Amino acid sequence: MLTSDSMSLLWLTYLGLSLIVLLTGYLGLAFLPRLLRLPITWAVAGMLWVPTRFRLPLVEEGEFYTGLAPALVVAAVAFLERNTAVLTTSGLLVVSGAALGVALGLAQWWAFRPGDTYRDMDDVGRDGRDGGQSREPRERREPVIG
Repeated sequence: MLTSDSMSLLWLTYLGLSLIVLLTGYLGLAFLPRLLRLPITWAVAGMLWVPTRFRLPLVEEGEFYTGLAPALVVAAVAFLERNTAVLTTSGLLVVSGAALGVALGLAQWWAFRPGDTYRDMDDVGRDGRDGGQSREPRERREPVIG
């Protein structure tokens, strides 16, 4: 059951909170063009979602707890403990997750960029054909139903 296993509940909570962080971050970057907004958001997602293994010593001599945690959290704990070996491996995972996120964001921007199918409605004549190269001011047309 989900609530009986605390690790799965912890990961589910982390996933939900990281999605909230990513959504608010994406909406907070609305002033940027999509070319910058998507790679930045996916870079943060890559840093948040890359998992890594960790090992913590227990109170008893020679016993360790081994588990799986986000690489960003492991890197932060390793930095606070001044553990350079763990910081190096988890830091490289965080950087590679960010690089993968930037690549995914650029690929998403490339796939969903606006194409050349835009037609200005002012250039379309009354009969539905292009008005040609004429740039004469026309009278305003009101929409007609029916």
